[in-house]
Amino acid sequence: MKKHSKIYIAGHRGLVGSAILRKLENEGYTNLVYKTSNELDLRSSEKVLDFFEEEEIEYVFLAAAKVGGIVANNAYPAVFIRDNLLIQTNVIDAAYKTGVKKLLFLGSTCIYPKFAPQPLREEYLLSGELEPTNEPYAIAKIAGIKMCQSYNRQYGTKYISVMPTNLYGPNDNFDLHTSHVLPALIRKFHEAKINNISEVEVWGTGTPKREFLYSDDLADACAFLMNHYEGNEIVNVGVGEDISIKALAETIKEVIGFEGEIIFDPTKPDGTPRKLVDVSKINSLGWKASTSLEIGLQNAYQWFLENELLKVN
Repeated sequence: MKKHSKIYIAGHRGLVGSAILRKLENEGYTNLVYKTSNELDLRSSEKVLDFFEEEEIEYVFLAAAKVGGIVANNAYPAVFIRDNLLIQTNVIDAAYKTGVKKLLFLGSTCIYPKFAPQPLREEYLLSGELEPTNEPYAIAKIAGIKMCQSYNRQYGTKYISVMPTNLYGPNDNFDLHTSHVLPALIRKFHEAKINNISEVEVWGTGTPKREFLYSDDLADACAFLMNHYEGNEIVNVGVGEDISIKALAETIKEVIGFEGEIIFDPTKPDGTPRKLVDVSKINSLGWKASTSLEIGLQNAYQWFLENELLKVN
């Protein structure tokens, strides 16, 4: 990408898209294009194609998606598979039809089988059954990967697919009904602290292990891959280390300054037992994550205090 290249960031207000926007602006890219969902409904193929034809986009970061945690995935499976299939299909196809030079598709590590060996290597895709709680979302993302690969093979496009591990950071979703575990815990511990509640309940046993990547690190990886990678195979992005939900909760408790007890509810689902990605491929290309969990959590909590609370106060 050149500094004046016309670059479209789909999903620029979300956790990933906003981080990519910050990254590109900080790097001096001057021709960035983005639309809110009200301005452009990516579920409409006609509107998406009209937009691409009008704007003459050169590069695309496809970070727009319908996302959520276990609760949301269980409650709205039809919405998750329908909206994600529509969004990615319309954007990828419009990119091809209008001659976009390169597209980066953001997937998710939930594409890997529930009981795949750890750490998760890229070649484990489609080697076993998915985690049932987010299967519709995962299948949509797998379809996006295969669509990019198929367009590359048939049309000679340069579309790459990136699989980030669990993400957190500014512009995260802190809604207790639809968010992932880390932002949900930030909100729970904060509200318990300010309301002088003596304990915080955490879903599950606390034993599952998860890997957490700060969103600005992912944005850095995406810009790196857009400029330095053209392979047809997917690329994992993560930190290469994981932490138990119990240890995560204790770390968040410390960052927020909550002094009560943590209570685990084993009647609630744990989800996948472990999810750690193998990052040897992206490390060998020359990229490595740089933000520690403690620093990332402090930044995420500060953003929550400065932005998210305005919605409820």
